[in-house]
Amino acid sequence: MSVKAFELVPAVERELLMGDKARINIECIECCGKHLYVGTNDCFIHHFLLEEHATTKGMLSYTVQKLLFKYLGLKKPVEALKAASALERIIVLCDATVSVIDMITLEPVPSGGAKIKGVAAFCVNENPVNGDPFCVEIGVLSARRRTVQIYMVYKDRVQLVKEVNTPEQPCAVSLDGYFLCLALSTQYMILNYSTGAAQDLFPYDSEERKPIVKRIGREEFLLAAPGGLGMFANAEGISQRAPVNWSESVMGAAVCFPYVVALDEGFVTIHSMLDQQLKQTLSFRDGHILQDFEGKVVLASTKAVYVLVPLPLERQIQELLAGHRVEEALALTEGARRNIPKDKFQILHRRILQQAGFIQFGQLQFLEAKEHFRTGQLDVRELISLYPLLLPASSSFARCHPPLHGFADLNHLAQGDQDKVQRCKRFLITYLGEVRSTEGANGCREDVDTALLKLYAEQDHESLLDLLASPNACLLADSAPWLEKHHKYFALGLLYHYNGQDSAALQLWVRIVNGDLQDSTRSDLYEYIVDFLGFCSNPDLVWKYADWALQRDQTIGVQIFTRRPVGQDQVKEQKDQVNPDDVITYLGKHSQALLLYLEHLVLGRRIQKEKLHTHLAVQYTDRVLSLLSQSPPVDQQVSVARDKLQLLLRESSLYRVQLLLGELSTECDQLFLERATLHGKLEEHDKALHILVHQLKDFPAAEAYCVWGSASRDPAYQQSLFHLLLGVYLDRDLPSSTVTGELEMAAVDLLNRHGEVFDAVRVLDLLPEGWSLQLLRPFLGRALRGSMHACRTSQVALGLARSENLQLQHDRLKQRRSPVLVSQKKGCVLCHNTFSEPDCVCLPGGVPVHTHCAAQRVVRDSSPGAYSETQS
Repeated sequence: MSVKAFELVPAVERELLMGDKARINIECIECCGKHLYVGTNDCFIHHFLLEEHATTKGMLSYTVQKLLFKYLGLKKPVEALKAASALERIIVLCDATVSVIDMITLEPVPSGGAKIKGVAAFCVNENPVNGDPFCVEIGVLSARRRTVQIYMVYKDRVQLVKEVNTPEQPCAVSLDGYFLCLALSTQYMILNYSTGAAQDLFPYDSEERKPIVKRIGREEFLLAAPGGLGMFANAEGISQRAPVNWSESVMGAAVCFPYVVALDEGFVTIHSMLDQQLKQTLSFRDGHILQDFEGKVVLASTKAVYVLVPLPLERQIQELLAGHRVEEALALTEGARRNIPKDKFQILHRRILQQAGFIQFGQLQFLEAKEHFRTGQLDVRELISLYPLLLPASSSFARCHPPLHGFADLNHLAQGDQDKVQRCKRFLITYLGEVRSTEGANGCREDVDTALLKLYAEQDHESLLDLLASPNACLLADSAPWLEKHHKYFALGLLYHYNGQDSAALQLWVRIVNGDLQDSTRSDLYEYIVDFLGFCSNPDLVWKYADWALQRDQTIGVQIFTRRPVGQDQVKEQKDQVNPDDVITYLGKHSQALLLYLEHLVLGRRIQKEKLHTHLAVQYTDRVLSLLSQSPPVDQQVSVARDKLQLLLRESSLYRVQLLLGELSTECDQLFLERATLHGKLEEHDKALHILVHQLKDFPAAEAYCVWGSASRDPAYQQSLFHLLLGVYLDRDLPSSTVTGELEMAAVDLLNRHGEVFDAVRVLDLLPEGWSLQLLRPFLGRALRGSMHACRTSQVALGLARSENLQLQHDRLKQRRSPVLVSQKKGCVLCHNTFSEPDCVCLPGGVPVHTHCAAQRVVRDSSPGAYSETQS
């Protein structure tokens, strides 16, 4: 695909070079900075000064001034010129001889040692291995021998440093470091003149066409290959670039990155090194020479000199982008990285990526566009601005100038195609969702979030609520009207809440629940409002909307208070807490809610306050009495209500027992179990058991009462309680028929199930004489085993206690005793004789004496002393 990469600009016109001499032809050229040297077939060297000028269109033009010309006196064509600016010399090949002349005066160097004879061609090593800055290294092809010679050219002399033999006569050479790239008569090869290592490349017939060997970079060469190919080869003989397909008759080549310029008989062709495609063709008749000098490509016909001026890279890229050739534009930009300063390249590269992104966006290639926007660090507002009304009215954004695209807005881009519009909006939603939390949104978070909210609302997108429920920068002034327009009232409430306007949010949500506004976003909005109030930090709002919530549903509405922290049980009441007493007073007109709230405080939060426990117990009692008063009562409801009351009466110890007992005694004769529990709380176990046994006749409940009443009490208390129950069963004041009936069986069951609790002796005294042993066999068996176990356990305990006491006494004596020392040199204080045996006793004070002396003293002394026998 074509692109205008170069323009051909005249440099030296024919008249300036040769005047009216028709037979003078250009043979070679050399350019060094502003200095241009031209060698002709009549053995003249012409020196010109080229001045560059920029035209009004930004292109280059040249003005030329002829400074000097010099006749070499050989009447032979000047075959090659190479400037050595460090030496202020020009190396000249003429009549098979290399000589050195002055760069300014064009005069030969006076010394005769500055010549090399028998030369077919030579080249300068642009990557010299010699570190001397005041010499130039050249490779010379011998005209008569199959050799390549390496010379060092100094200001006034030349010096041979190496000679390398070749398998065939070389006809063209290029040199880089130690590597020679040679065109032999039948093939190309790479030769390391330091090590002698050679690498054949590919065959080539130098008799059919002129060989081309061109150094294009460090250890890399461009060669004219068979089949009209320009082949690249490095020093290892490997081609790391794809070949360029030029013409069979190419006679010269040059590289102006990223382009390869080739000259044939009638044209100049320009190929890209990046994709090897032909980019431009220029007509050029009588082409004779094509060379590049420090990035400047110079062409020459036989009569005139031209400069191939590259168009500005940015202009080439813009032309490619204008033709929607995105990949080529990006490849050209990337390829030019090494020729542009880093800072300038980064700016250019980002802009090109952004432009490419908009081109692909317009073609609905969203994945590619997103990648280019991201890599090019696009200001996301450039994209948002294409969508009408998405940017906030307060945004200060202005589009980039010059513009990155040619679209006025999304409607212009879509040309009325609504499907395309919707696809573009879906892309923007995805892109903004990804970029809003990255550095790409720095400094414009409000614009991004506001635009995203508008798109979500318009598209009825599920992420609208997620955006508003999370940290965001949506502008209220722009977002609120938009949400109202699209009937997103619940979302608008979230926006109000995020901006600290909870009152406005609640007012809006209540209107939705009441049916004044239509928004089906949340079917559970009433529950949501209750939950919101439960965590609302403004108590005034809580009281304002609590009655509304309770009137709709007391069971759910009371959660406004049950989900809040309780202020009264905190060390320091917080401003967002609600006093439970105030809540209880407020809920007085909502009985069901009041009951649930008291349950929350007492059973949920375990608040230990007599007032709350009593209030809840009274509420439970009133509930049970109310249900019992219904005609007929609903058994299931009564059962559930009584279970709650009984559980509270059993578990709590904080309520006012006398108050509840009086209420139950005066108002109901059915709640015997509850009255029994209350008597138990007052330690009136006989009354409780009398109710359970004689009024309820619920013997399992009586046993359960004993277990409950003695829980966490000592065994003696438990035993007394069970004996009390047994006494109730065997009350001798009752008619005998009653005792021998159900109560007798209940007593037997009690003894057989809990025999280990009872005192067997006391039980046997209570039992009627007529009961058989077989009837009480389980009880007696347990009692006997229990008695034996207790006896043996006490014996074991006694033995352990004695053992422990003995051990303690032993330890005490060990602590009190100290060693007693006796020896043959020490005498007894009673008989004054020395000790011959270790046996001795100690007088009080620890003085050792003979055993027989101590015995005699005991007999004599009427008051016994304290002795202790010691083994030493």
